[in-house]
Amino acid sequence: MEARTNLGSLLKILPPVDFCCVYGSSIHPNNNDKSSMEDYILGVSNPQQWHSENLKINRVHYASWMASVGGAKLITKAADRIGVGVHFNPFVSWNNKMYKYGVVSMDDLVEDMLSWKRFYLSGRLQKPVRIIVDNKEVTNTNLVNLRAASSAALLLLPSKFTERELYAKICSLSYMGDLRMLFAEDKNKVKKIVEGQFELFRNMYKPLVEEYATKQLLRLSSCGDNQMNISQDCSLSATSSVVSSLPESLRSQMGMGTVETKAGQISKLTIGSREEAAALMQKVLRRRVMISSARQAVAGFIAVGAVHGVKYLGKKMMKAWKSSSKRLLQN
Repeated sequence: MEARTNLGSLLKILPPVDFCCVYGSSIHPNNNDKSSMEDYILGVSNPQQWHSENLKINRVHYASWMASVGGAKLITKAADRIGVGVHFNPFVSWNNKMYKYGVVSMDDLVEDMLSWKRFYLSGRLQKPVRIIVDNKEVTNTNLVNLRAASSAALLLLPSKFTERELYAKICSLSYMGDLRMLFAEDKNKVKKIVEGQFELFRNMYKPLVEEYATKQLLRLSSCGDNQMNISQDCSLSATSSVVSSLPESLRSQMGMGTVETKAGQISKLTIGSREEAAALMQKVLRRRVMISSARQAVAGFIAVGAVHGVKYLGKKMMKAWKSSSKRLLQN
């Protein structure tokens, strides 16, 4: 995650936050589209209190029915009980620009990065973002999240691959099972993200790649176009080391967590094969992403109202259709 000062102007009209980052196309190094929406994640200590303050100064950011019927309490409950703990306000117009911001409690944000139980914002933070309001706890916790993402990607990759393929696999983790990918997202989304933000991915993950190389799990060699070719140790011992960096809740569902014997000793479950571990992890992640994307989609429609919901979905589908048409013409 990198800092940059020329983003984040929306914070001027919002209540104070503990953490803020900008994500999506607005941080693309070559993005000159001033009409594109600027996307924010806002971490706050008490979402209900924050929404209560925000309703006093920015009531128009919310669906009118939600603001009138239940106010901050309803907004927070809908995010927690229907969605995945995040309330989004999209299509916020200010200073001749459109914004979308999601509000989450700091505890939920940190928990998702450590456990991947919802694998929603943790997946977002595995990709490049621009930090506007830094938070030491989030920064330190995200290092654990990035290490886990690297390990998950390695488990799904063959013995030899390129640096670009590694970043693409990491990027794809949070889209596995995402219902939006069936009809409302660009099928080339992962490729576009990595190609457009390659150096940002490198800045995030190169230290971890070098750490794995130091542990003899990876071997690195340079190739043309300023990239690395990577080969990995696919033995069971190396696989065990990679799996051990995955979140405990994920390993537990894979049947590869830690167990306590009758003598009170902690021992690791045996991994049958690398292929089995990869298949089990993929199955668990797909299910988590599918459930989270479905819950958040429902919560989103409730939170923003039918008009804004259809508008947002329409924009997503239009982008996907344009990308598909372009790809067909090129073929």
